[in-house]
Amino acid sequence: MGRVRSIDQEFAAVTEHWSPRVVADLNGQSVKVAKIQGDLAWHAHADEDELFLIWKGSMVIEYRDRPPVRLGAGDVHVVPRGVEHNPIADEECWVVLFEPSETKHTGDVVMSKTKSVSAQRIHLHHQVDGNAS
Repeated sequence: MGRVRSIDQEFAAVTEHWSPRVVADLNGQSVKVAKIQGDLAWHAHADEDELFLIWKGSMVIEYRDRPPVRLGAGDVHVVPRGVEHNPIADEECWVVLFEPSETKHTGDVVMSKTKSVSAQRIHLHHQVDGNAS
């Protein structure tokens, strides 16, 4: 039986902008929380769709080939695989992401904000090893 997690507690554990934290895995997908502010980078995910659910705040997803999408608390938007996009939040925004477990959050772009997939989930191993519930 899986443990119960509080989304607000998971967000409280996020200390850096643009640093996704995996909170659950299911069916080859990861559910991640992230706090974002400013812009990330133009990037694409060649083989993965990416779902954004805005928990708190607002953001814009810019596209090169279509109008930008503005999202507020409670809004959901899917960025289709292979589509170049740039997420932007003028003020801190809390986002829940649903994407395949091995998705790199900056696609093939490597930059100072890039956080490896293993770094996004390292705390899960500590919880299992440390019997945290």
